[in-house]
Amino acid sequence: MMPSAKGNGMSVIQWSPAAWGGQRARPAGLPHAFTVAMPPAPLVNRPAAEPASPPRTRTRLWELAAWMHCSIVGTCLTTAELRHVLVKLGLVQPDISDHDAHKTGVTIAARHDAAGKLLHKALDARHRLTLNSFAKATTAADVRALWQSAMESGEIPGAYWAVMTHPASDRALLGAAFGDVHMLSHLVGAANRADIRRLRALEADRATLEDKLARQQEQLRTAVVSRDATIQDLRATLAARLAAEPAPATDRTLRDMLADLEARLGRETARRQSAEQKLAALRAELQAERARHAAAAQQAAAARADLDALERQFAPDTPDAAQPLPRLDGRAILYVGGRPQVLANLRGLAARAGATLLEHDGGVEDSDVLLAGLIARADVVMFPVDCVSHRAVGVVKRGCAQAGRPYIALRAASASAFLAALARLAPADAAAAPLAAAD
Repeated sequence: MMPSAKGNGMSVIQWSPAAWGGQRARPAGLPHAFTVAMPPAPLVNRPAAEPASPPRTRTRLWELAAWMHCSIVGTCLTTAELRHVLVKLGLVQPDISDHDAHKTGVTIAARHDAAGKLLHKALDARHRLTLNSFAKATTAADVRALWQSAMESGEIPGAYWAVMTHPASDRALLGAAFGDVHMLSHLVGAANRADIRRLRALEADRATLEDKLARQQEQLRTAVVSRDATIQDLRATLAARLAAEPAPATDRTLRDMLADLEARLGRETARRQSAEQKLAALRAELQAERARHAAAAQQAAAARADLDALERQFAPDTPDAAQPLPRLDGRAILYVGGRPQVLANLRGLAARAGATLLEHDGGVEDSDVLLAGLIARADVVMFPVDCVSHRAVGVVKRGCAQAGRPYIALRAASASAFLAALARLAPADAAAAPLAAAD
């Protein structure tokens, strides 16, 4: 997403492949360019006495524009980390809701006092390694290149904090990074709309096939009834002729009538067999279409569940915002397989939910013997079906059966599928009934 100023307090954001994970094609429903409001006030509030040349020190949290604090606190700190800072300051109780903790964190982010400084230090400590890598950049172009690389690998939180505070970041770069983070949830929604369109097309095809099958069945019933009536008429005609003709001609007439009847019966039998074959083929086609429809409906439902989970995490800071991640304090989750560039995000999500994430690459480098030990330590085991070997899945299922542990097969090796699975592990659900294994 590349912003450009328009001179009236607005900025145009344009889609680019590098900004969205290297996608070549623009997602369905996402416009090529759109305009967002960018406040005319400066993005960095430094003292007026400073020189006009770029500063040599990093920007402090309270020096950034106030409307940027919400995205920084919500993206760069987990809920548990933010809660720890607020409790340490004595500003909140340990049982404060995640939403109230977020609002308090955004409030103190604008303050140049002990609370604001402690929050700034917590962000620095959380993303120390990323800050060190960004410190080598000396120009805005260097910082932008590092930010685009982080977007492609999915390492958003640390890179976002580094861009916001880097001394070389200019207004255009700050606006672009802010727009990238803001549009993440919209991009997922655009991709999900394409799945819904495909599902509706499948439903229309199924209705057409069902209508066609009903017409074929009606034609077959009509043909059978007509055949039976023809046979009855032929039998009645034969009986009448046999009764009316003299005895010497009976044998010849009977042979002629029987030959004609057999010929007509053969034609009707061939028509019936052809109609039955067509009916069987239509039934098989309808059954296959129903199976495809069921699979598409299941994929669409999973995509909608993943989208709902992502939208709850990117919901705006309003009183009616969606509920945060469920609390899974003390639970251990074993994640088998997956993509290394996504695991950092999964660790952050698990930490926000208060859970511990154990990891195993499915046997690429880690031993299967180690996997059996990790299953015994975990409360639940997850693996993405699109990024794990069949051998590792077999080991997981056998190990879970022996250790009495549940497992969840994730739809994809993505943060959205992991979020949807975390929602299923809510304590209320676990208290109602034990988690069932899902294939």
